[in-house]
Amino acid sequence: MFLVALSFAYFAKALSGSYMKSTITQLERRFDIPSYLIGVIDGSFEIGNLLVIAFVSYFGAKLHRPKIIAVGCVLMSIGTFIIALPHFIIGRYEFETSVRWVVNSTQNPSPCPVGSPGDSNLSMWIYVLLGNVLRGIGETPVQPLGISYIDDFATEENAALYVGCVQTISVFGPVFGYLLGSLCAKIYVDIGFVKMETITITPADSRWVGAWWLGYLIAGFITLLSAIPFWFLPRSLPISGTQGPEKYLYSSTDFIPTLRTLLGHPVYLVYLCVTITQLNSLIGMVTYKPKYIEQHFRQSTSKANFLMGVINIPAVALGMFSGGLLMKRLKLNIMGAAKMAFGTSLVGYILSLFFFAMSFVGSHMVCQGFCLQVVILFQMQYCTVHVLI
Repeated sequence: MFLVALSFAYFAKALSGSYMKSTITQLERRFDIPSYLIGVIDGSFEIGNLLVIAFVSYFGAKLHRPKIIAVGCVLMSIGTFIIALPHFIIGRYEFETSVRWVVNSTQNPSPCPVGSPGDSNLSMWIYVLLGNVLRGIGETPVQPLGISYIDDFATEENAALYVGCVQTISVFGPVFGYLLGSLCAKIYVDIGFVKMETITITPADSRWVGAWWLGYLIAGFITLLSAIPFWFLPRSLPISGTQGPEKYLYSSTDFIPTLRTLLGHPVYLVYLCVTITQLNSLIGMVTYKPKYIEQHFRQSTSKANFLMGVINIPAVALGMFSGGLLMKRLKLNIMGAAKMAFGTSLVGYILSLFFFAMSFVGSHMVCQGFCLQVVILFQMQYCTVHVLI
């Protein structure tokens, strides 16, 4: 039951996180804010996470872990609802004065903002940022306390299988998140508040803003549902493994020595390098790739999000299979797995640098094929890292 509950929590947090990335252009248009500010908003999730993760992951094992995870899921849900809040307190979207079409020197039409954003728009995006920070705080206990709970009360041979099941199910979260983003992008932002026959633009128009808020309400509700099972799960189970939960029950005075020991562990240091390399290249691509597809290839937001959800499925499947196969065939130990993860992530990072030259690629298929190749490499090392864990 804990495995099912944790898998659903992983799915819910992955869904809401990917949906956030699918609404990048929608938020830019709705609040008249630049792309760099969207990057700050998107990164606020990690800011919230970093604020408390060291303390929650270390001291949380002393308390009732399932209930702490439940509290985290509730906080994630509240944060997701807060992100949608501006829609209900801001005025209706006026697409007539939002953007206009201009023709540049190459005769390619491109949207250009008209006028300056209103004061209400300038303040509304702060709700999105604060909600995302709260999502980051709420997500903190899910992974460290959830995985440690499995590690404590499962046999050694089953623990890896259970963690693999959780990670596999979580892969479907981004898929459904982007598909949800594709669906909501087809719906006009003020549906239910205005007469649709008065709307003269279509989703293909650069001024179109979809019902970005609707997906956050759905994701928030799903996240809230994921909290319910954890309230009824026990603090501990009959111990099946060779080590009990007491190995996590350190006093507060042990925190600094334990941290010093951890930072001196070679496997952990390699894994840390893997994570830094992976996130520096992967997050930027995942965040802005839908916008790139939308603007560079003149696709609607709905279609760009749909492509993100569908194209990445084969890459994820191939990456997980390839990573597991290589681990088995090469019979790698822990350090060998860490080195392999670092090598594949480094290759993926180097390939991601070629995205800077993407504007010179004239073929849509070549561009998408290259994106797929990079994603495959990222996912292969991602699988290897979780095998290592």
